Amino acid sequence: MIGVCGSGSWGTALAAALARNTTDKVLLWGREADILQEISAKHTNNKYLPGIVLPQNIGSCKDVKTLLECVKDILIVVPSKAFVDVLHVLKPHLQTHHRIIWATKGLEPHRGRFLHEVVEEELGSQQIYAILAGPSFAAEVAKQLPTAVTIATKDEKFGQDLLAYFHSETFRVYLSKDVVGVQVGGVIKNILAVAAGLSDGLGYGANARAALITRGLAEMMRFGTSLGAMPETLHGLAGVGDVILSCTDSQSRNRRFGLAIAKGKSITDAQAEIGQTVEAVHNAAEISRIAAERGVEMPIAELINKIFTNEVTPQQAVQNLISRKPSYEW
Repeated sequence: MIGVCGSGSWGTALAAALARNTTDKVLLWGREADILQEISAKHTNNKYLPGIVLPQNIGSCKDVKTLLECVKDILIVVPSKAFVDVLHVLKPHLQTHHRIIWATKGLEPHRGRFLHEVVEEELGSQQIYAILAGPSFAAEVAKQLPTAVTIATKDEKFGQDLLAYFHSETFRVYLSKDVVGVQVGGVIKNILAVAAGLSDGLGYGANARAALITRGLAEMMRFGTSLGAMPETLHGLAGVGDVILSCTDSQSRNRRFGLAIAKGKSITDAQAEIGQTVEAVHNAAEISRIAAERGVEMPIAELINKIFTNEVTPQQAVQNLISRKPSYEW
């Protein structure tokens, strides 16, 4: 059995996808007790997935200890800023048979580590883990609209078990062993989605959006391959796929954040308007730092970070991009 940590929109949607694929109970734990009670009693989560009826075989757990006593595998679906805290809550109750998968997209705040590095440091290199990534809006998964994702793990048995958990007529899973590549795509796409939202919010048009996405993909390729990511992964669902989704549809909270900034809202007000975590705000500085340390040119990511730190205005950032010295495309 598999349990879920995280009762937000994505955690609840994935719990629903799992529940529809089994007759077993899918247990969910989160920090908001009122939401857990609503899920158990009414099979809804109207705060995060309004109007969607969840499967009857989703249940909730009030504490992690009980959850881990009931399941072999655990899916973590929380913002990256809360990921380490959740590991700390899980750690005292984890046994050698427990395996972990996460659908969190982002880096560890402040230290800028990828989440597999955090897991290996906190839980040990023997811990079996996997990462779910790719173009997937929570509401569409909850509504059973067709979705395809990538799950990356170095453990073949775990990968096959995850296929059995998730793969269905509306939720297609591709397996990968590239745990770095799938995470790179999930981090960079958030930054590019803010850039696309800014461009559209400023009225720069479809040409500018296409240029931003294309040059952003080039930045993702340079950054990812410098870390050992496979180009095939970055060209796939977890890379190009997630970038296209997040940059072109306003279900993306990072894109909506960019639109809000373009309208003149402050960083604080824009985040409050979104009402959920905007991962790019937490990750842009770390990506810029890592890129600088590795000598990787990432002008879009760097300028988005400078907007966040009030070093440039959105209009100045666009002008800086356009006025850069011409170079070969690759």
